[in-house]
Amino acid sequence: MIYYEKGSTDIELSSDDLKTGLFEALNKLGAKHKVLAIPPDYTRLPSRAGELTEYAWQYYGHALTDVLPALGTHSPMTDHQIAHMFGTLPASLLREHDWRNDVVTVGYVPSEFVKEVSGGAVDFQWPAQVNKLLIEGNFDLILSIGQVVPHEVVGMANYNKNIFVGTGGVEGINKSHFVGAAYGMERMMGHADTPVRRIFNYASEHFTNHLPIIYVQTVVGLDKSDGKIKCRGLFIGDDYEVFDKAAKLALEVNFDLLDKPLKKVVVYLDPTEFKSTWLGNKSIYRTRMAIDDGGELVVIAPALKEFGEDKEIDRLIRKYGYFGTPATLKACDENEELRNNLSAAAHLIHGSSEGRFSVTYCPGKGADHLTQAEIESVGFKYADIDAVTTKYNPAKLKDGYNLMPDGEEIFYISNPALGLWAYRERFKY
Repeated sequence: MIYYEKGSTDIELSSDDLKTGLFEALNKLGAKHKVLAIPPDYTRLPSRAGELTEYAWQYYGHALTDVLPALGTHSPMTDHQIAHMFGTLPASLLREHDWRNDVVTVGYVPSEFVKEVSGGAVDFQWPAQVNKLLIEGNFDLILSIGQVVPHEVVGMANYNKNIFVGTGGVEGINKSHFVGAAYGMERMMGHADTPVRRIFNYASEHFTNHLPIIYVQTVVGLDKSDGKIKCRGLFIGDDYEVFDKAAKLALEVNFDLLDKPLKKVVVYLDPTEFKSTWLGNKSIYRTRMAIDDGGELVVIAPALKEFGEDKEIDRLIRKYGYFGTPATLKACDENEELRNNLSAAAHLIHGSSEGRFSVTYCPGKGADHLTQAEIESVGFKYADIDAVTTKYNPAKLKDGYNLMPDGEEIFYISNPALGLWAYRERFKY
């Protein structure tokens, strides 16, 4: 059932609009005595989920007892990030998700189903895992709050991904990532109906349908006319229909279908959001269908200090690198440690251009930043950030096509997490 919906490509929802829409939906639910909110973490700062979580606390007061950011494999939020994202929400309500220890398995999606929906790409059962707080907390309302946007693993982010990945466990996250990689990320990005989504939907219908989950979903995109991030939609409900409506709007808001392939793309990674290639490689995922054969992707990453946010995944990335699908699958066959960390293997596949275009990373300088040797050891090219930003100054570039003084044409992206770009002939509807 949909409790609230408002959205289109030509409206901008203000903070008051979001608060009004949320309160209207919550009024329809009736009184609640114990509420859990599951927002995204700081890596989804533009989602507006932080203020929606704060509004939920304002509405429910002491009845909102727990806030569990959907960390998945990401690093825990810092005190500064919590204050910046959630405003006046008491930090004492925050719970930290530990994907290695804090989960329970609520059921298994059969291997026959996984094999069927993946077109035979994989053949294993998938464990539906969630943070034990969802099962043991005795909540009479669970608010899953987040942004629907194109995504490399599931096609479109949010909805039940927020539950099964955001609060999921090692095996569930690993295997879901690998399903997407084996099936092919370019066949999924921008699509709501994908093999991974069907697996999550099966789990929702069979294993978590007793949980009182309401999905609060935004659609947020960059307005090219003024370069500002704007909220274009808010959809609140308890089933697939609410996700489907949000996903259709997100495809209009966040997807840039181009008439020609791009020769050179320059992406900027905001230092407050992107400190790892685990996140920063969105610059690769979201542009790979737009970049021409033999093209170049330049990633300006002033805060880049690690490869994986999880220490074990960081070690595996350093060891095996981004050297393409055949090399990664061979490494999986030959190394148990990689087979036991399939999300890392999937990430290595996602982060490789498969030799079709070059990827140049420009990390910031300092003792805690990734070095040239480290960047090159995993298969990327390296360039000096000062030299690159002198030529391609993020403060002066506009999103989209830019003609440089020397006549070079580049395509600039200020935040890869907000969109998906594809050459029209490469995208498959």
